[in-house]
Amino acid sequence: MPDVITELQLFQSIATAGSLSAAARALGSSPPAISRRLAELEHRLGVKLADRGSRRFRLTDEGTTYLEQGSRILEQLRDLETEVASRGGAARGRLRVGAPADLGRHRIAPLLADFAFRHPGLEAHLVLSDAGLEVGEDALDVALRVGLPNDPAVLTRKLLTSRRILCAAPSYLAKHGTPARPDDLLHHQCLCLARRHSLQNRWHFSDATGPRTVQVHGALTSSDGEVLRAWALEGRGLSLEAEWDVADDIAAGRLITCLDGLCEETIELYATYLPSKPIPASIRLFVEAAAAAFRAKPL
Repeated sequence: MPDVITELQLFQSIATAGSLSAAARALGSSPPAISRRLAELEHRLGVKLADRGSRRFRLTDEGTTYLEQGSRILEQLRDLETEVASRGGAARGRLRVGAPADLGRHRIAPLLADFAFRHPGLEAHLVLSDAGLEVGEDALDVALRVGLPNDPAVLTRKLLTSRRILCAAPSYLAKHGTPARPDDLLHHQCLCLARRHSLQNRWHFSDATGPRTVQVHGALTSSDGEVLRAWALEGRGLSLEAEWDVADDIAAGRLITCLDGLCEETIELYATYLPSKPIPASIRLFVEAAAAAFRAKPL
């Protein structure tokens, strides 16, 4: 019985390469060896699959049919293997995870390392960015991001709900004063996060008159949240920070909260991934591990 799958893969490689010599280079073989294997396939099928000469390579009608239907068979076989593997308890292959920088360093990096240790067949890669990662646009398998993704077709799972805290170093407040109401921010240096498509300079509050949005300004902006936090610690200005990033600084007195009770901004962390049937085991299991980790320790 011939190895039909190997023959289909060989013919697909030859057709994709466009010539026997190009296919030989791609497969690490030689043109005579590839030509001989193609001739053996044609002899077994009893038809010519390609017209090949010194300057051209063209599929026959039979070759086109064999390629099209054979490619569908190979794709169905890969889907079958993926579905069966996804039902197992082990993650395999390569997993690219993206996360916000500060949270990624302190929470996701050790989580991903432990996940890879528990799944020896997995290769894990971590991308850190505060620009607003997208699974499709940034070629990620899982993007942990603040807020919902731009693409509504992307699958999401909420991992954490927290809040933003307005804070500054004691040295900044001693020099410039502590804001007493949202409009006071117009006279302060405010440190703003620059995401991929916008500058996060519209800060939301609520006072006795109702909801208030203040468009703040300052000399310093960054796409890295940890840089903003470092500037705040140095006394460079007021920063609107995720609670999970500055909880330790506030507890230690390195940062002081401002406008307590007036800041209305909540923050939600989502695990996002592209829809597929089935969801690969590496993605499914990692998202489950992340959800469990944040349930056990929210911050």
